[in-house]
Amino acid sequence: MNKFPYILTLIFSFLVFSISAQNRLSEWEHDLEYFHQELEKKHIDLYNKVSKDEFVTELQLIKNSIHLKSDMEIVLDLMKLTRKIGDGHTAISLQNIEKHYFPFEIKWFDGDWRIVKAREQYSHLLGKKLVMVSDSPISVATKKISQVAQFVENKQSEMVRTAQYFKISEILFQLGLIKQSNKATFTFETDNARIFREEITALRPENNTEYIEMNIVVPQIKKPQTAALDSFWFAPVENTNALYIHFEKYPGFENMQVIGEELVTYIFEHQIRQLIIDMRNNGGGDLYTGLVLAYALNLADPVDWKNGVYVLTDGVTFSAATSNAALFKQLLNAKIIGEETGSNPTGYQDMDTFKLPNSNLVVCYSKRLFKIQGIANQGLQPDVKVHYSWESYSKGTDNMLEWVISTISRK
Repeated sequence: MNKFPYILTLIFSFLVFSISAQNRLSEWEHDLEYFHQELEKKHIDLYNKVSKDEFVTELQLIKNSIHLKSDMEIVLDLMKLTRKIGDGHTAISLQNIEKHYFPFEIKWFDGDWRIVKAREQYSHLLGKKLVMVSDSPISVATKKISQVAQFVENKQSEMVRTAQYFKISEILFQLGLIKQSNKATFTFETDNARIFREEITALRPENNTEYIEMNIVVPQIKKPQTAALDSFWFAPVENTNALYIHFEKYPGFENMQVIGEELVTYIFEHQIRQLIIDMRNNGGGDLYTGLVLAYALNLADPVDWKNGVYVLTDGVTFSAATSNAALFKQLLNAKIIGEETGSNPTGYQDMDTFKLPNSNLVVCYSKRLFKIQGIANQGLQPDVKVHYSWESYSKGTDNMLEWVISTISRK
């Protein structure tokens, strides 16, 4: 038997592999250099929390380990390094990375991680405590994930982002928390201490439909059927002289001008005395669009401007929403009710992006420094702290909003 063709094939395969490995090494080295150069050029103050020496040293360690690691491991190393820059708008985005998501979402309540949203076939998990991931206690798993989670600015956003990144199976796999890249065994606990395990397969994003979510409401507020936007609408609070403004997302600048006029007209027509501006679960947008709302509301004379304006915040009040909430406190004499925000009112904001040329990895960075408060607090601090209560949440009741309505009703 002539072994020569076989040997040639082996040599050719080895050469192709070697060239491919060398190309990959060169491409990642170029990307990492580009990452550093562009951040130095574009970020308003790259070394405000991490020293240049530490940053360069860690980046060099990543370069030195390229040949030992998978692409996803390199991405996670970059995520850890980017976290050290220390602002919620400078991050590694995974938008161009192929990902799979476990079909449920978790939220922190009173010391436990609970399932609050799940694909229909896993609806029986809603409300259950998540206690283990494969062989790791949930406390160990979430601590590891928190070290790579992006868009983190303070302890509140770290909790929120940890929950968001927890769903990505590739991250759990690379962190050694699960044994397969898109499948894992999770352990849950019921409120009567029954423990059970389920093997769950992660899905591509396009398959993440038909979800059931635990929602919280108060009976005194009903969203108008004529509301043009699901994320921004207003309605009266029954049996009060209060108006509730649901501000979950930012409409466009011109749209906000129209909404502002409608709000002022409504306030005068119905002699509204109190305003509740709900900015929970608001991921941010255009700070100046929020100021259009403040300008419009300031024209509404019937409002009790001494004691009648409330702004609700939580850990998912991010970016411009945090800044606007802080400005509403100043401009509208609003009382902040709820949880500390996930962004800092004084800090680096106004996000832009660039793309690494070979990996197509998207890098976000901060362009501006906003000083909304004199003291750089870790999140906007509420005047009255009211945390989500699992006892209320599990019954579908919004205890934060109930607190405000109860306070208004006593006046």
